[in-house]
Amino acid sequence: MSTPPTASPLRLAVVGCGVIGRLHAEVAANSPDLEVAALVDPYAPSAESVSELLTGLGQAAPRVHVDLAAALAEGGIDVVVVCTLSGTHAALALEALEAGLHVVVEKPLDVALEPARRLREAAAERPDQVVAVISQHRHDTASLAVRRALDAGRFGRVASATANVDWFRTQEYYDSAAWRGTWALDGGGALMNQGVHTLDLLLWFLGEPVDVVAHTARLAHERIEVEDVAVAILRFASGALATLHASTTAYPDLGVRLQVHGTDGSAVIAADELTFFHARDAEDGEWSGDQVRRELENAALEELKPGQYGNPHLTQWTDIVGAIRERRAPLVTLDDGFLALATVRAVYLSATLGRPIRVADVIDGKYDAEVTRTEDGAAA
Repeated sequence: MSTPPTASPLRLAVVGCGVIGRLHAEVAANSPDLEVAALVDPYAPSAESVSELLTGLGQAAPRVHVDLAAALAEGGIDVVVVCTLSGTHAALALEALEAGLHVVVEKPLDVALEPARRLREAAAERPDQVVAVISQHRHDTASLAVRRALDAGRFGRVASATANVDWFRTQEYYDSAAWRGTWALDGGGALMNQGVHTLDLLLWFLGEPVDVVAHTARLAHERIEVEDVAVAILRFASGALATLHASTTAYPDLGVRLQVHGTDGSAVIAADELTFFHARDAEDGEWSGDQVRRELENAALEELKPGQYGNPHLTQWTDIVGAIRERRAPLVTLDDGFLALATVRAVYLSATLGRPIRVADVIDGKYDAEVTRTEDGAAA
């Protein structure tokens, strides 16, 4: 392997130097476990801007390449983080994986299951290489607290959940880049792009869905192929039912809210904060608003490694570095990212075909040849 389990910083290549790539580069520059060794972007000004950011933070200027192949050929890299357009994620990740490197992929894993499946199959043949998908909200203290309560059975039988992503995006947002709102490179709209993080948390809390019934529509934006509203009902193996709502039409932007309800307790996460928690087994006076939130979040934080704190991206990177050095799986695995992608595709397929879709059938490739459509007929 290219990276032995030592305390030396891991050498990172950031592929794609847009907004998300810049964020990962900044996180790496603030981590003692990482150093940015290379930047990859065909658009020189983007790479130069990130390079200036890094030197301003006291890091040596990284090498700059126009494509990943050139960066791999020069060597000196341990980990590649893929921050390009969604429709290119799996292919670039596979290229890095086959070069013997550890790989981190921004959400979503890809826009289609076939390239994601090839990546998954290749990763299975390379168990010593870590492949992680960015889903930083699993590392929020509120999310960790709810997962901890679920694992302890404090909510009893979980019967239902609701996940609302009530965001607003202007027409100018979609007009700002030709790839935005396209099936080929964005892979979907309000759900694939904005809602996938919240969907991932829903799956982390409730498990793999059995089937999905959904509708999607483009109602408030022009010149896009994808949906700006998606509504779905998910049924889980436990029998639990969940509603999922993702929108980029909710002016003035109402944020994200995730609720979990059980026979012995419930929790609400809003704007990444634990705003409600109650369990039947609570001692008298435990439910006292801010007090219980602090107690639960402190308990969740105790499970994190030293040096982790309230920046969920840095927290996830700390976990990824630990996974590489300890030769273990990261908290958010390739399979987790694949399940989230398969569930999004199940939503789109249900909306297109007008019937329930079994998620296992999507995972197995039964619908790989099917297209998904918005109500105005654009297809992918």
